[in-house]
Amino acid sequence: MLSNIIITLALLILSFIGLQRLFVLPKNIWLLFLVQPLVMAASPVIVFIGGILATSMGADPALVTLPVTIMILGVASGAIPAALLAKNKGRRFATFTGFSVGFSGTLLAAIAALNGSFELLVLASLFFGVSTAFIQQLRFAAIESLSDSNEIPRVLSILMLSGIFSAFLGPEIAVTAKDWVSSPYGYAGSFLCLAGLFVIAMLFMLSFKNPDVTHNNSPGEARPLSVIIKQPIFIISILSAAIGFALMSYLMTATPLSMHKLHGHSLNDTKWVIQSHIAAMFIPSLFTALLVKRIGLKNLMLAGTIIYAVVTVIALSGEQVIHYWWALVLLGIGWNFLFLTGTSLLPQSYRDSERHKVQAVNDFIIFGFQATASLLAGWILFKAGWHVVVFTSLPFIIILFIVSWFYFKKERDKTRRLLANKAAN
Repeated sequence: MLSNIIITLALLILSFIGLQRLFVLPKNIWLLFLVQPLVMAASPVIVFIGGILATSMGADPALVTLPVTIMILGVASGAIPAALLAKNKGRRFATFTGFSVGFSGTLLAAIAALNGSFELLVLASLFFGVSTAFIQQLRFAAIESLSDSNEIPRVLSILMLSGIFSAFLGPEIAVTAKDWVSSPYGYAGSFLCLAGLFVIAMLFMLSFKNPDVTHNNSPGEARPLSVIIKQPIFIISILSAAIGFALMSYLMTATPLSMHKLHGHSLNDTKWVIQSHIAAMFIPSLFTALLVKRIGLKNLMLAGTIIYAVVTVIALSGEQVIHYWWALVLLGIGWNFLFLTGTSLLPQSYRDSERHKVQAVNDFIIFGFQATASLLAGWILFKAGWHVVVFTSLPFIIILFIVSWFYFKKERDKTRRLLANKAAN
Protein backbone atom coordinates (compact mmCIF):
# COMPACT_ATOMS: atom_id res chain seq x y z
CA MET A 1 0.00 0.00 0.00
CA LEU A 2 1.08 3.56 -0.74
CA SER A 3 0.36 4.48 2.86
CA ASN A 4 3.05 2.00 4.02
CA ILE A 5 5.65 3.74 1.87
CA ILE A 6 4.64 7.15 3.23
CA ILE A 7 4.71 5.88 6.83
CA THR A 8 8.17 4.37 6.32
CA LEU A 9 9.56 7.63 4.94
CA ALA A 10 7.95 9.58 7.79
CA LEU A 11 9.52 7.24 10.38
CA LEU A 12 12.89 7.68 8.69
CA ILE A 13 12.65 11.45 9.04
CA LEU A 14 11.49 11.21 12.68
CA SER A 15 14.37 8.84 13.49
CA PHE A 16 16.76 11.22 11.80
CA ILE A 17 15.54 14.10 13.99
CA GLY A 18 15.39 12.04 17.19
CA LEU A 19 18.83 10.47 16.93
CA GLN A 20 20.43 13.84 16.22
CA ARG A 21 19.19 14.99 19.62
CA LEU A 22 20.56 11.89 21.37
CA PHE A 23 24.04 11.76 19.83
CA VAL A 24 26.46 14.53 18.92
CA LEU A 25 28.07 13.39 15.68
CA PRO A 26 29.38 15.09 12.52
CA LYS A 27 26.81 16.30 9.99
CA ASN A 28 28.08 13.80 7.42
CA ILE A 29 26.93 10.89 9.60
CA TRP A 30 23.37 12.15 9.75
CA LEU A 31 23.26 12.83 6.01
CA LEU A 32 24.36 9.26 5.36
CA PHE A 33 21.75 7.97 7.81
CA LEU A 34 19.03 9.78 5.85
CA VAL A 35 20.26 8.97 2.36
CA GLN A 36 21.33 5.32 2.67
CA PRO A 37 17.84 3.80 2.97
CA LEU A 38 16.69 5.61 -0.16
CA VAL A 39 19.39 4.14 -2.39
CA MET A 40 19.67 0.81 -0.58
CA ALA A 41 16.00 0.08 -1.33
CA ALA A 42 17.04 -1.10 -4.80
CA SER A 43 18.77 -4.24 -3.50
CA PRO A 44 15.73 -5.64 -1.62
CA VAL A 45 13.65 -5.06 -4.75
CA ILE A 46 15.98 -7.20 -6.88
CA VAL A 47 16.29 -9.85 -4.15
CA PHE A 48 12.52 -9.97 -3.72
CA ILE A 49 11.30 -9.90 -7.31
CA GLY A 50 14.41 -10.63 -9.39
CA GLY A 51 13.91 -14.40 -9.46
CA ILE A 52 10.13 -14.13 -9.69
CA LEU A 53 10.27 -11.67 -12.60
CA ALA A 54 12.97 -13.73 -14.34
CA THR A 55 10.79 -16.84 -14.07
CA SER A 56 7.83 -14.96 -15.56
CA MET A 57 10.07 -13.82 -18.43
CA GLY A 58 10.76 -17.46 -19.26
CA ALA A 59 14.35 -17.69 -18.04
CA ASP A 60 15.99 -21.09 -17.54
CA PRO A 61 15.15 -22.27 -13.99
CA ALA A 62 18.86 -22.66 -13.24
CA LEU A 63 19.39 -18.99 -14.17
CA VAL A 64 16.48 -17.33 -12.38
CA THR A 65 18.79 -16.04 -9.61
CA LEU A 66 21.10 -14.54 -12.26
CA PRO A 67 19.79 -10.96 -11.71
CA VAL A 68 20.72 -11.20 -8.01
CA THR A 69 24.05 -12.82 -8.83
CA ILE A 70 24.92 -10.22 -11.47
CA MET A 71 23.96 -7.47 -9.05
CA ILE A 72 26.40 -8.85 -6.48
CA LEU A 73 29.08 -9.37 -9.16
CA GLY A 74 28.54 -5.70 -9.96
CA VAL A 75 29.25 -4.91 -6.32
CA ALA A 76 32.47 -6.94 -6.45
CA SER A 77 33.62 -5.46 -9.77
CA GLY A 78 32.75 -1.94 -8.67
CA ALA A 79 34.52 -2.18 -5.30
CA ILE A 80 38.02 -1.26 -6.54
CA PRO A 81 36.91 1.55 -8.93
CA ALA A 82 34.72 3.00 -6.15
CA ALA A 83 37.64 3.09 -3.71
CA LEU A 84 40.05 4.51 -6.30
CA LEU A 85 37.59 7.20 -7.35
CA ALA A 86 37.08 8.16 -3.69
CA LYS A 87 40.85 8.37 -3.27
CA ASN A 88 41.46 10.48 -6.38
CA LYS A 89 38.29 12.59 -6.55
CA GLY A 90 36.97 12.50 -2.99
CA ARG A 91 34.07 10.71 -1.32
CA ARG A 92 31.50 13.25 -2.52
CA PHE A 93 32.33 12.88 -6.22
CA ALA A 94 32.46 9.08 -5.91
CA THR A 95 29.09 9.00 -4.17
CA PHE A 96 27.39 11.05 -6.88
CA THR A 97 28.93 8.77 -9.50
CA GLY A 98 27.54 5.70 -7.76
CA PHE A 99 24.09 7.22 -7.35
CA SER A 100 24.03 8.18 -11.05
CA VAL A 101 24.83 4.60 -12.03
CA GLY A 102 22.02 3.38 -9.75
CA PHE A 103 19.58 5.85 -11.29
CA SER A 104 20.52 4.59 -14.76
CA GLY A 105 19.91 1.04 -13.52
CA THR A 106 16.37 1.88 -12.43
CA LEU A 107 15.56 3.23 -15.90
CA LEU A 108 17.05 0.16 -17.60
CA ALA A 109 15.07 -2.12 -15.29
CA ALA A 110 11.87 -0.23 -16.07
CA ILE A 111 12.53 -0.65 -19.82
CA ALA A 112 13.25 -4.35 -19.22
CA ALA A 113 9.91 -4.75 -17.44
CA LEU A 114 8.08 -2.85 -20.18
CA ASN A 115 9.59 -5.08 -22.88
CA GLY A 116 9.68 -8.35 -20.94
CA SER A 117 13.44 -8.57 -21.55
CA PHE A 118 15.36 -10.90 -19.23
CA GLU A 119 18.68 -9.85 -20.76
CA LEU A 120 17.99 -6.17 -20.09
CA LEU A 121 16.92 -6.99 -16.52
CA VAL A 122 20.28 -8.70 -15.98
CA LEU A 123 22.09 -5.64 -17.37
CA ALA A 124 20.09 -3.36 -15.06
CA SER A 125 21.05 -5.60 -12.14
CA LEU A 126 24.71 -5.06 -13.03
CA PHE A 127 24.15 -1.29 -12.79
CA PHE A 128 22.47 -1.77 -9.41
CA GLY A 129 25.45 -3.78 -8.26
CA VAL A 130 28.05 -1.24 -9.34
CA SER A 131 26.01 1.46 -7.63
CA THR A 132 25.86 -0.63 -4.46
CA ALA A 133 29.67 -0.86 -4.47
CA PHE A 134 29.76 2.91 -4.13
CA ILE A 135 27.00 2.84 -1.51
CA GLN A 136 28.98 0.29 0.54
CA GLN A 137 31.89 2.74 0.59
CA LEU A 138 29.73 5.17 2.56
CA ARG A 139 30.48 3.27 5.77
CA PHE A 140 34.15 4.16 5.28
CA ALA A 141 33.18 7.78 4.59
CA ALA A 142 31.42 7.74 7.96
CA ILE A 143 34.49 6.29 9.72
CA GLU A 144 36.70 8.94 8.11
CA SER A 145 34.34 11.69 9.30
CA LEU A 146 35.10 10.76 12.94
CA SER A 147 37.88 12.21 15.07
CA ASP A 148 37.61 9.46 17.70
CA SER A 149 38.10 5.85 16.53
CA ASN A 150 36.33 4.60 19.66
CA GLU A 151 33.12 5.90 18.09
CA ILE A 152 33.36 3.52 15.12
CA PRO A 153 31.09 0.73 16.49
CA ARG A 154 28.43 3.28 17.51
CA VAL A 155 28.47 5.08 14.15
CA LEU A 156 28.39 1.81 12.21
CA SER A 157 25.44 0.71 14.33
CA ILE A 158 23.58 3.96 13.59
CA LEU A 159 24.20 3.62 9.86
CA MET A 160 23.21 -0.04 9.84
CA LEU A 161 20.07 0.92 11.77
CA SER A 162 19.00 3.07 8.83
CA GLY A 163 18.89 -0.12 6.78
CA ILE A 164 15.64 -1.01 8.58
CA PHE A 165 13.88 1.53 6.43
CA SER A 166 15.28 0.10 3.17
CA ALA A 167 14.04 -3.31 4.35
CA PHE A 168 10.49 -2.02 4.25
CA LEU A 169 10.82 0.51 1.43
CA GLY A 170 12.16 -1.96 -1.13
CA PRO A 171 9.53 -4.74 -0.95
CA GLU A 172 6.69 -2.24 -0.39
CA ILE A 173 7.70 -0.33 -3.52
CA ALA A 174 7.99 -3.62 -5.43
CA VAL A 175 4.43 -4.67 -4.55
CA THR A 176 2.65 -1.29 -4.32
CA ALA A 177 4.04 0.25 -7.52
CA LYS A 178 3.97 -3.05 -9.46
CA ASP A 179 1.14 -1.99 -11.78
CA TRP A 180 1.47 1.79 -11.71
CA VAL A 181 2.81 1.49 -15.24
CA SER A 182 1.38 -1.20 -17.52
CA SER A 183 3.92 -3.91 -18.41
CA PRO A 184 3.68 -7.58 -19.50
CA TYR A 185 4.78 -9.05 -16.16
CA GLY A 186 4.42 -5.99 -13.94
CA TYR A 187 7.01 -4.09 -11.85
CA ALA A 188 7.85 -1.31 -14.35
CA GLY A 189 6.28 1.18 -11.93
CA SER A 190 8.35 -0.25 -9.08
CA PHE A 191 11.61 0.58 -10.84
CA LEU A 192 10.43 4.08 -11.79
CA CYS A 193 9.56 4.69 -8.15
CA LEU A 194 13.11 3.66 -7.23
CA ALA A 195 14.40 6.19 -9.76
CA GLY A 196 12.62 8.92 -7.81
CA LEU A 197 14.35 7.83 -4.58
CA PHE A 198 17.78 8.09 -6.24
CA VAL A 199 17.00 11.65 -7.35
CA ILE A 200 15.95 12.63 -3.81
CA ALA A 201 19.12 11.04 -2.39
CA MET A 202 21.33 13.04 -4.75
CA LEU A 203 19.62 16.27 -3.72
CA PHE A 204 20.32 15.52 -0.04
CA MET A 205 23.95 14.64 -0.76
CA LEU A 206 24.62 18.13 -2.09
CA SER A 207 25.25 19.04 1.57
CA PHE A 208 27.87 16.30 2.07
CA LYS A 209 31.45 17.43 2.79
CA ASN A 210 34.55 15.40 1.95
CA PRO A 211 36.07 14.06 5.21
CA ASP A 212 39.34 15.72 6.22
CA VAL A 213 41.64 12.73 6.73
CA THR A 214 45.13 13.25 8.12
CA HIS A 215 48.00 10.83 8.22
CA ASN A 216 49.68 12.02 11.40
CA ASN A 217 49.00 8.80 13.24
CA SER A 218 50.37 6.58 10.51
CA PRO A 219 54.11 7.10 10.20
CA GLY A 220 56.08 5.35 7.51
CA GLU A 221 55.40 4.49 3.90
CA ALA A 222 52.36 2.53 2.79
CA ARG A 223 52.97 -1.21 2.96
CA PRO A 224 52.29 -3.54 0.02
CA LEU A 225 49.04 -5.50 0.08
CA SER A 226 50.98 -8.76 0.33
CA VAL A 227 52.10 -7.66 3.80
CA ILE A 228 48.77 -6.24 4.95
CA ILE A 229 46.62 -9.25 4.04
CA LYS A 230 48.87 -11.63 6.00
CA GLN A 231 48.04 -9.93 9.28
CA PRO A 232 45.88 -12.09 11.57
CA ILE A 233 43.56 -9.13 12.25
CA PHE A 234 42.93 -8.69 8.50
CA ILE A 235 42.24 -12.40 8.04
CA ILE A 236 39.80 -12.46 10.96
CA SER A 237 38.09 -9.31 9.68
CA ILE A 238 37.70 -10.53 6.10
CA LEU A 239 36.50 -14.03 7.01
CA SER A 240 33.94 -12.72 9.48
CA ALA A 241 32.45 -10.31 6.94
CA ALA A 242 32.89 -12.42 3.78
CA ILE A 243 31.53 -15.74 5.08
CA GLY A 244 28.81 -13.92 7.04
CA PHE A 245 27.73 -12.04 3.91
CA ALA A 246 28.02 -15.04 1.57
CA LEU A 247 25.92 -17.38 3.73
CA MET A 248 23.33 -14.68 4.31
CA SER A 249 23.03 -14.06 0.56
CA TYR A 250 23.04 -17.80 -0.19
CA LEU A 251 20.02 -18.54 1.98
CA MET A 252 18.24 -15.22 1.37
CA THR A 253 18.43 -15.56 -2.44
CA ALA A 254 17.03 -19.08 -2.34
CA THR A 255 14.19 -18.25 0.08
CA PRO A 256 11.72 -16.35 -2.22
CA LEU A 257 12.07 -19.03 -4.90
CA SER A 258 11.75 -21.88 -2.42
CA MET A 259 8.73 -20.33 -0.72
CA HIS A 260 6.80 -18.98 -3.70
CA LYS A 261 7.82 -21.21 -6.59
CA LEU A 262 8.59 -24.60 -4.98
CA HIS A 263 6.34 -24.68 -1.90
CA GLY A 264 3.42 -22.52 -3.07
CA HIS A 265 3.42 -19.85 -0.35
CA SER A 266 1.75 -16.57 -1.30
CA LEU A 267 3.60 -13.52 -2.57
CA ASN A 268 2.51 -11.59 0.52
CA ASP A 269 3.87 -14.28 2.85
CA THR A 270 7.12 -14.28 0.89
CA LYS A 271 7.30 -10.49 1.09
CA TRP A 272 6.72 -10.62 4.84
CA VAL A 273 9.57 -13.10 5.36
CA ILE A 274 12.02 -11.06 3.23
CA GLN A 275 11.00 -7.80 4.91
CA SER A 276 11.41 -9.38 8.33
CA HIS A 277 14.81 -10.73 7.34
CA ILE A 278 16.13 -7.40 6.09
CA ALA A 279 14.71 -5.61 9.14
CA ALA A 280 16.45 -8.18 11.36
CA MET A 281 19.71 -7.39 9.58
CA PHE A 282 19.57 -3.83 10.90
CA ILE A 283 17.35 -3.68 14.02
CA PRO A 284 20.10 -5.20 16.22
CA SER A 285 22.06 -2.04 15.50
CA LEU A 286 19.90 -0.42 18.20
CA PHE A 287 21.96 -2.28 20.79
CA THR A 288 25.08 -3.73 19.10
CA ALA A 289 27.26 -0.74 20.01
CA LEU A 290 26.36 -1.30 23.68
CA LEU A 291 26.83 -5.03 23.21
CA VAL A 292 30.36 -4.49 21.86
CA LYS A 293 31.24 -2.44 24.97
CA ARG A 294 29.88 -5.18 27.25
CA ILE A 295 31.17 -8.37 25.60
CA GLY A 296 33.71 -7.21 23.02
CA LEU A 297 33.98 -7.92 19.30
CA LYS A 298 35.35 -11.45 19.81
CA ASN A 299 32.20 -12.55 21.67
CA LEU A 300 29.97 -10.73 19.18
CA MET A 301 31.55 -12.75 16.38
CA LEU A 302 31.04 -15.99 18.30
CA ALA A 303 27.39 -15.07 18.97
CA GLY A 304 26.82 -14.43 15.25
CA THR A 305 28.33 -17.81 14.40
CA ILE A 306 26.15 -19.64 16.94
CA ILE A 307 23.06 -17.91 15.54
CA TYR A 308 23.99 -19.11 12.02
CA ALA A 309 24.16 -22.67 13.36
CA VAL A 310 20.68 -22.30 14.89
CA VAL A 311 19.40 -21.03 11.51
CA THR A 312 20.34 -24.34 9.86
CA VAL A 313 18.49 -26.32 12.54
CA ILE A 314 15.28 -24.31 12.05
CA ALA A 315 15.53 -24.31 8.25
CA LEU A 316 15.87 -28.10 8.21
CA SER A 317 12.92 -28.64 10.56
CA GLY A 318 10.17 -27.71 8.06
CA GLU A 319 9.00 -25.64 5.09
CA GLN A 320 6.07 -23.75 6.62
CA VAL A 321 6.03 -19.96 6.61
CA ILE A 322 6.99 -19.88 10.29
CA HIS A 323 10.12 -21.98 9.64
CA TYR A 324 11.24 -19.64 6.87
CA TRP A 325 10.42 -16.61 9.02
CA TRP A 326 12.41 -17.69 12.08
CA ALA A 327 15.34 -18.90 9.98
CA LEU A 328 15.53 -15.68 7.97
CA VAL A 329 15.08 -13.39 11.01
CA LEU A 330 17.90 -15.14 12.88
CA LEU A 331 19.97 -15.10 9.68
CA GLY A 332 19.62 -11.32 9.61
CA ILE A 333 20.69 -10.95 13.26
CA GLY A 334 23.70 -13.23 12.76
CA TRP A 335 24.74 -11.25 9.68
CA ASN A 336 24.55 -8.00 11.67
CA PHE A 337 26.91 -9.36 14.34
CA LEU A 338 29.40 -10.81 11.85
CA PHE A 339 29.44 -7.84 9.46
CA LEU A 340 29.79 -5.31 12.29
CA THR A 341 32.67 -7.35 13.71
CA GLY A 342 34.48 -7.53 10.37
CA THR A 343 33.97 -3.84 9.52
CA SER A 344 35.03 -2.67 13.00
CA LEU A 345 38.22 -4.78 12.89
CA LEU A 346 39.28 -3.77 9.39
CA PRO A 347 40.68 -0.29 10.30
CA GLN A 348 43.05 -2.03 12.73
CA SER A 349 44.76 -3.68 9.76
CA TYR A 350 45.74 -0.54 7.83
CA ARG A 351 47.32 2.87 8.16
CA ASP A 352 45.44 5.95 6.92
CA SER A 353 47.65 6.08 3.83
CA GLU A 354 46.67 2.47 3.02
CA ARG A 355 42.95 2.73 3.64
CA HIS A 356 41.61 2.98 0.08
CA LYS A 357 43.43 -0.04 -1.32
CA VAL A 358 42.61 -2.18 1.72
CA GLN A 359 38.95 -1.13 1.64
CA ALA A 360 38.83 -1.96 -2.07
CA VAL A 361 40.32 -5.43 -1.57
CA ASN A 362 38.03 -6.02 1.41
CA ASP A 363 34.86 -5.24 -0.54
CA PHE A 364 36.06 -7.12 -3.63
CA ILE A 365 36.56 -10.30 -1.59
CA ILE A 366 33.32 -9.92 0.39
CA PHE A 367 31.10 -9.34 -2.60
CA GLY A 368 32.95 -11.83 -4.78
CA PHE A 369 32.07 -14.48 -2.17
CA GLN A 370 28.52 -13.17 -2.03
CA ALA A 371 28.09 -13.29 -5.82
CA THR A 372 29.30 -16.89 -5.99
CA ALA A 373 26.93 -17.85 -3.18
CA SER A 374 23.88 -16.24 -4.77
CA LEU A 375 24.52 -17.91 -8.14
CA LEU A 376 24.93 -21.32 -6.53
CA ALA A 377 21.74 -20.79 -4.51
CA GLY A 378 19.45 -20.93 -7.54
CA TRP A 379 21.27 -23.81 -9.20
CA ILE A 380 21.41 -25.99 -6.05
CA LEU A 381 17.82 -25.15 -5.10
CA PHE A 382 16.33 -26.30 -8.40
CA LYS A 383 18.69 -29.28 -8.73
CA ALA A 384 18.52 -30.63 -5.18
CA GLY A 385 15.99 -28.68 -3.10
CA TRP A 386 15.89 -26.40 -0.06
CA HIS A 387 17.34 -28.87 2.44
CA VAL A 388 20.49 -29.37 0.36
CA VAL A 389 20.91 -25.59 0.15
CA VAL A 390 20.87 -25.46 3.94
CA PHE A 391 23.16 -28.50 4.40
CA THR A 392 25.82 -27.04 2.11
CA SER A 393 26.13 -23.97 4.35
CA LEU A 394 27.36 -26.09 7.29
CA PRO A 395 31.08 -26.33 6.27
CA PHE A 396 31.33 -22.53 6.21
CA ILE A 397 29.70 -22.23 9.61
CA ILE A 398 32.36 -24.63 10.92
CA ILE A 399 35.04 -22.33 9.44
CA LEU A 400 33.43 -19.40 11.28
CA PHE A 401 33.63 -21.36 14.54
CA ILE A 402 37.35 -22.01 13.94
CA VAL A 403 38.02 -18.32 13.16
CA SER A 404 36.02 -17.25 16.23
CA TRP A 405 38.06 -19.58 18.42
CA PHE A 406 41.33 -18.25 16.93
CA TYR A 407 40.25 -14.63 17.49
CA PHE A 408 39.11 -15.42 21.04
CA LYS A 409 42.46 -17.06 21.79
CA LYS A 410 44.39 -14.15 20.23
CA GLU A 411 42.55 -11.59 22.37
CA ARG A 412 42.93 -13.71 25.51
CA ASP A 413 46.69 -13.98 24.96
CA LYS A 414 46.90 -10.23 24.32
CA THR A 415 45.10 -9.51 27.60
CA ARG A 416 47.43 -11.87 29.49
CA ARG A 417 50.50 -10.11 28.06
CA LEU A 418 49.16 -6.71 29.08
CA LEU A 419 48.48 -7.92 32.60
CA ALA A 420 51.93 -9.48 32.81
CA ASN A 421 53.55 -6.23 31.68
CA LYS A 422 51.60 -4.25 34.27
CA ALA A 423 52.64 -6.67 36.99
CA ALA A 424 56.29 -6.43 35.90
CA ASN A 425 56.19 -2.64 36.00
